[in-house]
Amino acid sequence: MDNGIARGTDIAVIGAAGKTGSAVVAALPPGARRIVHTARAEGDFEVELETGAGLRKALLGCRAVYFIAPNVHPDEPGLLRNVLTAAASAGVEHVVYHSVAWPFSPAMPHHMDKAVCEDELHRSPLKWTVLQPCAYLENFASVMAGDSRRITLPYSPDTRFSFVSLRAVAAVAATVLVEGSRHHGATYELGGSEAISVRELAARYGAEVEQISLDQWQNTVGYSMPVGAASRLRAMFDFYDHHDFIAGDASVRAVLGQSALVGEQLATS
Repeated sequence: MDNGIARGTDIAVIGAAGKTGSAVVAALPPGARRIVHTARAEGDFEVELETGAGLRKALLGCRAVYFIAPNVHPDEPGLLRNVLTAAASAGVEHVVYHSVAWPFSPAMPHHMDKAVCEDELHRSPLKWTVLQPCAYLENFASVMAGDSRRITLPYSPDTRFSFVSLRAVAAVAATVLVEGSRHHGATYELGGSEAISVRELAARYGAEVEQISLDQWQNTVGYSMPVGAASRLRAMFDFYDHHDFIAGDASVRAVLGQSALVGEQLATS
């Protein structure tokens, strides 16, 4: 799209204060712009995602931008629309959107928001790539590091997941952002190399698993969350209590030329 603005060369990461955004910044060549929500932390640029304030200025001179929204935000499609508007105005060529595996899942409202966002991207005049990661292996980092011997879950420990390492997701994101045009119009599902339950994962590290009810979770972890965020997470946990969450690793192999980063930290003994 020719809007009279010279094409930039920088790469920006919106959501750089979170664990995923930080990992993507670390995987990119030095100098990636760290753009953070004003409510999160300091970055190279602070913006107001809900209004779009500061976004255009933050993206001027950028060729590509990676966007990950705050977790279970009540209006992720609105945030993405603000990013797309600012990106187009700033002359950004390529938007990489952090979605989720199985975005069209009516039982999980925040997944459905990501499906809406993918539709927004498809109809955007900008070049785009979508990443759809499965659950992170790092969710159980303390057990894998030996710092904890117990996992507490508000869903069945026998539900199977294709856990993917955050390092793999960040490596794919960085490759897509740097290589650009090879990945325009692509959607990459990012899963691990095996389907495994939390109970099986815990057993590999000598840990125990305790399942608590959704009400117990609400009264301990969820009570401090905004009502909308807690209800969305409850819906996700209820889904996990009845269904596996499986995604393939073929896209990781294709983008990185290997699968070594996927599930690499799982003990085999």
